[in-house]
Amino acid sequence: MSQLIEVKVPDIGDFDAVPVIELFVKVGDTIAVDDAIATLESDKATMDVPSSHAGVVKEVLIAVGDKVAEGAVLIKVESTTAAASPAGASASAPAAPAVPAPGAAPAAAAAAPAPAPAAAPAAAGGVVEVKVPDIGDFDAVPVIELFVKVGDTIAVDDAIATLESDKATMDVPSSHAGVVKEVLIAIGDKVAEGAVLIKVETAGAAASSPAASSASAPAPAAAAAAASASASATDSSSTVLADGGPAASAPASMSIGAATPSAVTLGGRLHASPSVRAFGRELGVDLSQIKATGPKGRILKADITAFIKGAMSTGVVPGKTVAAAAVGGLDLLPWPKVDFAKFGEIEVKPLSRIKKISGQNLARNWAMIPAVTYHEDADITDLEAFRVQMNKEFEKSGKKLTMLAFIIKASVRALQEFPEFNTSLDGDNLVHKKYFNIAFAADTPNGLVVPVVKNADKKSVFDIAAETGSLSKQAREGKIKPADMSGACFTISSLGGIGGTYFAPIINAPEVAILGVNKSVMKPVWDGKAFVPRLTLPMSLTADHRVIDGALATRFNVYLAQLLADFRRVML
Repeated sequence: MSQLIEVKVPDIGDFDAVPVIELFVKVGDTIAVDDAIATLESDKATMDVPSSHAGVVKEVLIAVGDKVAEGAVLIKVESTTAAASPAGASASAPAAPAVPAPGAAPAAAAAAPAPAPAAAPAAAGGVVEVKVPDIGDFDAVPVIELFVKVGDTIAVDDAIATLESDKATMDVPSSHAGVVKEVLIAIGDKVAEGAVLIKVETAGAAASSPAASSASAPAPAAAAAAASASASATDSSSTVLADGGPAASAPASMSIGAATPSAVTLGGRLHASPSVRAFGRELGVDLSQIKATGPKGRILKADITAFIKGAMSTGVVPGKTVAAAAVGGLDLLPWPKVDFAKFGEIEVKPLSRIKKISGQNLARNWAMIPAVTYHEDADITDLEAFRVQMNKEFEKSGKKLTMLAFIIKASVRALQEFPEFNTSLDGDNLVHKKYFNIAFAADTPNGLVVPVVKNADKKSVFDIAAETGSLSKQAREGKIKPADMSGACFTISSLGGIGGTYFAPIINAPEVAILGVNKSVMKPVWDGKAFVPRLTLPMSLTADHRVIDGALATRFNVYLAQLLADFRRVML
């Protein structure tokens, strides 16, 4: 039989007015035990309040900005099963740990800490260990942010690090002022109460009563926040998607050392709840680059969603994040937004799938490869005459030779002569390939595609001509397979059927060079006695200068031109 159950704020320590900064549920949502209902925030800790019961949300009694205390009713849930735990307590909350002193209230926006017993002062300064205070029944809480380094001068209450359980995020403040002499933790480390975080050289007596009080003040808040999650720390924690619905995330025991550290200033902090931090980590977003729109500079899931949408639409990730570093650390201005309709009639057509994919690759290659283009003319007068003659002889058999087939065959010989061109960069290593797969650009109604002639060194010119013709036909008909466009060592982009003189083709990474050829033209060439007409093929070789310098590129170009001028050299 269904019943309407009140889900209340569990024991969160000596708090009486903690602000609600995020709300994850609405009427009609179906929730499970431990799903986050809302996020509460004190000045030192942020905590998600989990649901103690599963069912359908029938009423939401709080809103963002409200202030709540222990026992306040958050929502009413229609449950078809027995309560998972007493209605007044969170299903994941164990008994609240005892606080050090009855009068030591947690640091909160609406509650000031009461004095605690004074710390024993040092006689004349020295190196002091700053440790993790009482954070409740936790023995392995990950460090997700680190705010200090050796040499920093810090004051009492400056944040040292941020710890995060599956339901709470807490800053650990310094109990002493001075100069940081040693940092004993790193992002990803797991710490417990009493663990030494840093060693500080103090200028005089160690911080007295107020410092000791401030060091211990956040402990109850942290302990209470941790208490609300300790029972579920070994289960799957709850993260929240952009639409507010709950989704399972990684277990709390999983290391988060891979999370990108946020670039914050000394003593600063990123204002985001555990679920928002988990959402950001899941998407690989550096929260330090997010523009916060929530109360008190709080980062919301909607802020992360807006950030990602902006990056996807402009192609620019602000702040040189991991994604920007992956394309050479470029920090470009956003793409200009122009209302073209203000200037006249327009028509908007979507880019073809091929152009979208090739455009991304070309932009990356253009930005990352230090490319230089070298030009050379090849005298193909005799080769063209030979090609025409062979086509006449084999006209009845259906075989037909193309100039592209000759260029591919000559390119294989040039790659054998200059093996640096048949390589690829792999980090600090140069991969030398022992096979010869030559790609060529094929023009199709939807854009350029690049089929590959595999093992071109083992095929005749006739074989290559037939294969390029077949692959080009498949490309135009949209029937070419991905396997036929992979594994290239070297690419040829031929504009011979169109025209032009020279151009600068973009290297197709991870290759290190590309050859562009234009339409052959008759030119007067001095033979030592007179100018004679010669059929000349313009060639443009673009090479990756990290692997191929100018002298080597020019030698390759000259050698290729010699092969095309006298194709008998290919057999040598």
